[in-house]
Amino acid sequence: MPYPQRSIFAAATLFFLAPLVAEFLLGDFPATWLPLIIVLAPMYGGGALFIRELTRRSGRGWPTILLLGVAYAITEEAFTTQTLFNPDIFGMHMHLLSHGWIPALGIGAWWTLFMLNVHAFWSIGVSIALAEGLFPVPASLIPPPAGLSVSSAPAPWLGKIGLSIAAVLFAAGIVYSTWYTFHHDPFRATLRQLFVSALFVVAFAAAAFLIPAPGALISGPTTSRPGPPALVPPPSLAGVAAFLFGAAIFLAPVFWNWGAVVWMLVVDLVFLLLLWVFSRRDGWTSLHTFAIGAGGALVYGVHAFISKPVVPCPKWVVLPSHVLFLVLAFIAVALGAHRIRAALGAGKLITGSSVPASPAASL
Repeated sequence: MPYPQRSIFAAATLFFLAPLVAEFLLGDFPATWLPLIIVLAPMYGGGALFIRELTRRSGRGWPTILLLGVAYAITEEAFTTQTLFNPDIFGMHMHLLSHGWIPALGIGAWWTLFMLNVHAFWSIGVSIALAEGLFPVPASLIPPPAGLSVSSAPAPWLGKIGLSIAAVLFAAGIVYSTWYTFHHDPFRATLRQLFVSALFVVAFAAAAFLIPAPGALISGPTTSRPGPPALVPPPSLAGVAAFLFGAAIFLAPVFWNWGAVVWMLVVDLVFLLLLWVFSRRDGWTSLHTFAIGAGGALVYGVHAFISKPVVPCPKWVVLPSHVLFLVLAFIAVALGAHRIRAALGAGKLITGSSVPASPAASL
């Protein structure tokens, strides 16, 4: 493994970055609750790191990360917190399941889809995108998996021992969070609900690895690929677009009920379609991918100002906390963009031109 110290530091950064994005940047907890990150990191950070390493070690890309992110979302919300089924989580009277209610499954369609977006795109996707931008590791330094060519997928950060530690931390985080939920809320999902949820977790996890890895379709050295002209938006525009699409998810009119569900589905499909189309083209680089993650992160940072923390907190603490985390997000984005530009300028990162023209290899 090249640069072992740098790789371990990168992994540790993702481990603590994921809970910061998922809970603090979003505005759920103020800065005075930062010690809670020690409790949240095993589940959020362990999960993001485990998903990232499984994906990169297998030579796969962002489709795999997002599908595993959906599996993570179902695991957390169906088994750990059970918010997909609990009509009154922790007695907060939020009525999350009343929008798009599906009696046969005991879920609210709006809340379920919203949680899949929040965890797959933000808790997992944005966290990994930011961390990989802060530590851009050239894929060419790592021998590709057997039978595959070198792709644009970044290199793994950890070896087998590190991967095992990430898995153990993730499992420990799930166990602790589940115990906490069960200890503070009497609600229990039915065996049928848990069984169906388990089937979906397995299905999405399997789909993540049934996708061909980038380079799997390459029979020899590849310098270019046929396809659309290299017309892609600049990274800054990609970031702005990601911000707008992310904002649209949070601004879905909940009172529309099923209309809000359709709204989110349309936003998701258009976003993924545009991402697939442009990321297949030769001009797509790691900076574009990072810009997508940066735009998503800033959605969280801005949304915090119009949301309320989930814990009691005086107003004079809340606003400075939101400002602090948003400023930190801007610093992380600026630093990551600088490091990626430096790596691209030095020719140390592979651009999209080396990736085969297939959906699985495009992200």
